[in-house]
Amino acid sequence: MIFEIIKSEGISHNSYFLGSGSEAAVVDPRRDVEVYLELAEMHGVSIRYIFETHRNEDYTIGSAELARHVDAEILHGSALDFRYGTPVKEGDTFSLGSLELEVLETPGHTYESISIAVRDTSISDECLMVFVGDVLFAGETGRVDFFGPEKIPETAGLLYDSIHEKILPLGDHVVVCPAHGAGSVCGAEIRDMDTTTAGYERLTNPYLQMGRDEFIEYKKSERLYTPPYFRRMEENNLRGVKVNKSHLEALPLQDFRELMGEGAQVVDVRNPTSFCGGHIPGSLNIWQDGFAAFAGYFLNYEDPILLVDDGRGVDSVRRSLIRLGYDNMAGYLAGGFPPWYMAGLEIQKLDAISVHELREMEGDFFLLDVRKITDRDRFHIEGSEHVWVGDLPDNIDLIPEKDVVIYCDSGYKSTIAASILESHGFRVSTVLGGIGAWLRAGYPVVGDF
Repeated sequence: MIFEIIKSEGISHNSYFLGSGSEAAVVDPRRDVEVYLELAEMHGVSIRYIFETHRNEDYTIGSAELARHVDAEILHGSALDFRYGTPVKEGDTFSLGSLELEVLETPGHTYESISIAVRDTSISDECLMVFVGDVLFAGETGRVDFFGPEKIPETAGLLYDSIHEKILPLGDHVVVCPAHGAGSVCGAEIRDMDTTTAGYERLTNPYLQMGRDEFIEYKKSERLYTPPYFRRMEENNLRGVKVNKSHLEALPLQDFRELMGEGAQVVDVRNPTSFCGGHIPGSLNIWQDGFAAFAGYFLNYEDPILLVDDGRGVDSVRRSLIRLGYDNMAGYLAGGFPPWYMAGLEIQKLDAISVHELREMEGDFFLLDVRKITDRDRFHIEGSEHVWVGDLPDNIDLIPEKDVVIYCDSGYKSTIAASILESHGFRVSTVLGGIGAWLRAGYPVVGDF
């Protein structure tokens, strides 16, 4: 048996490559599909099936793009009218060599969610593993809020039943393969584990210890963020989209400036300290390793996207743009930021302060906490106000016209927020090291950390 986990960092997405004999299946492929083609070639197998566990919200699925390269059938749940592929229902089975793949209808996270139970019939009729999509995670369960708060009692009940009537009865030994790992916005506290087992979750997952009514009540009170780009992903994944642009051009300064003049979105993907030292006026800072997690909060799908880097290359950003459905990526400034200032063009600097400077600050200033609300509820710096960084563009009017000092966990998200407020004319400072450095310096907080 061939079994490979393909991780997409940033969005913490897991897809899977499963094979036996001369055939293989891919579960929940990402849009940059080269990895699946390479695996098929490496193992000498043909991709026969492409399974989608549900209409994904946090990335554009790569089924249509993968099907351009291989002769495979796209399969997904029948409770949603997809514009492509083939609907499947409870009990449908598919063969890959000695493997039998059985469809389980497991609604809750979405109505059309399915899981795929796998048996190796050359060994046993017992289930070996199950691909669960966003139904169950290591230490967590899928979110159920996408259809509005009025639907949560229904969707939470469906999710509870799917877990307890479909997944757990497969047996404690069964390997559970979720679509996301730690850090995904599709669950609040997913453990940092690639896979888990039904038995381990039954014993250790706190949400599986709840009765049905308690579980529903908990889900009604759950607080999760929904990035605005999710709606675009749902649209893409309903109709199926191929990759329209797979490369990023290195643009000379003149071409870069011309696109800026036409209203392009400029994103500086350097780290906060580099951005603070000097940057193109009006640019948004999202550090490269955080790009996949945060770009969807701030970038639109119409205006061209231009990147500024530190010369290390932007391939990881390019891949993130493809996965998030941004076919409007236009290119990056050849040579990074230096060609801009070497040409004598205007630059801006952002004030970066230490936690010691923050501790000693006096006068009238606005201290802004841009962490997740669940983190703030645990502890925060006294006197601070809160707006989650992803909500900031829609809440600019909440920020007073005075000096603004911003902190987050470590200084990365606060610099995103600072670049946004700076572009709106605010006088801003970002706190390097964030509340983590504040605590390590021994300074007090409100709450229990």
